[in-house]
Amino acid sequence: MDDAASRATELATGAGGFVGSDRRTSNDRRSEAHLTLRVPAEKFSQAVDGLAKLGTEERRALSTEDVTEAVIDLDARIQSQRASVARTRALLGQANNLGEIVSIEAELAKREGELAALEARKRRLADLTALSTVTVHLLGPDAEAPKEREPGFLAGIAAGWGAFLGAMQILLTVLGFLLPFMVVTGLPVLLLIWLLRRRRPGRVSPPPPVHAGAPAPQPPAP
Repeated sequence: MDDAASRATELATGAGGFVGSDRRTSNDRRSEAHLTLRVPAEKFSQAVDGLAKLGTEERRALSTEDVTEAVIDLDARIQSQRASVARTRALLGQANNLGEIVSIEAELAKREGELAALEARKRRLADLTALSTVTVHLLGPDAEAPKEREPGFLAGIAAGWGAFLGAMQILLTVLGFLLPFMVVTGLPVLLLIWLLRRRRPGRVSPPPPVHAGAPAPQPPAP
């Protein structure tokens, strides 16, 4: 697996690109590598075909994004912001007192910051159009390929059941952690309650009520 990952890295750099990230895992049970490669757009297909020959290809997914409209809109905003910065600089040169200078300089700094952010975004878009991103997941001979779950009712049940089992495992872990504390603190409390009940005097039954019109009870004759 490490040999295939090294060859994938060489393939990207040989095409004029570079490695964006490289994460590898290797132990007794499995070995795998997750690479993010950036290659020139004109060599994208060649790079993908070369990567497919590093082993047995299990899955391939390609996607594209059209950023033409975003680039056109960004160019217009940059042009407008540059004109705004130029006008603010002209006003700064015409300021007559310290208050006007401070106010115009603050506005100029704000507009220059907005212009810098737009230009940085344009460079990012230029990078996306010049370089293509290739994500490679390499698995060793003993590793199992990740399974994709298709959307649907059964997939929802499986996901819900998995979440339920995970929640129950967390709950049992918490209970197992708290159980020793509950035993140590609960037994003395129960013993104290039992002793208090044992020491409590018995209740005295109240005398029977006397009803109106009924003769009062006479004491027994000697």
